[in-house]
Amino acid sequence: MKKKIAALLLGTSIVLAACGGEEEASDGSNTNMTASSDVEKIVQQNCIGCHGENLQGRNGPDLTEIGAKYNKDEIKDILVNGYGRMPKVLGEAEAETVASWLAEKK
Repeated sequence: MKKKIAALLLGTSIVLAACGGEEEASDGSNTNMTASSDVEKIVQQNCIGCHGENLQGRNGPDLTEIGAKYNKDEIKDILVNGYGRMPKVLGEAEAETVASWLAEKK
């Protein structure tokens, strides 16, 4: 079990390292954007290159059921701090949004 978790984290790290995109400054001025569109925008810019358009996995691991393996806080920690070969991909606010969304995927 520990090997599977380590492999998943390593794979996620590698994938997200290659998927890191340009971060946009956010001053909170666009509060009309829904959480759903925020997630879609962030994922399009930072994740699909490695995880595929449906997050089914490409060069990186399949994230379609990632919430069954990690809770929101664990996912956010990986996105913000990186893990293994996966670099820091998102800032706190974006990571919070994406982690909440991914944690629901079970």
